[in-house]
Amino acid sequence: MRRAPSHQLLAGLLAGAGVAHFLLPKPFDAMVPRSLPGTPRAWTRASGAVELALAAGVALPRTRARAATAAAAFFVAVVPANIKMAADWNERPAPLRNAARARVPLQVPLVLWARKVARDAA
Repeated sequence: MRRAPSHQLLAGLLAGAGVAHFLLPKPFDAMVPRSLPGTPRAWTRASGAVELALAAGVALPRTRARAATAAAAFFVAVVPANIKMAADWNERPAPLRNAARARVPLQVPLVLWARKVARDAA
């Protein structure tokens, strides 16, 4: 069986996350740092829309390098939300707490992956 190219997997991850923001917004709303202006739902919708746009950009050869670079920046930008989730879930059962904590360092390989897709597309 042939494996999908890295850019297709990244586009799929971004698209899936973007759709999830619209279908299941409550968990994403809870992650939005309260210091941001506006409502958490507005930030959830905006980040979902950004993820869908990045997915489309990564999928298209003409925009892949720029979109993958933007995806790397987006993965850095959501770190505060992941930190908030890890802190908020500190009292949850161990499997949930550990999953929330794992989201923070998981951003590093996501950033590196997006940067590699950008380099490969250039």
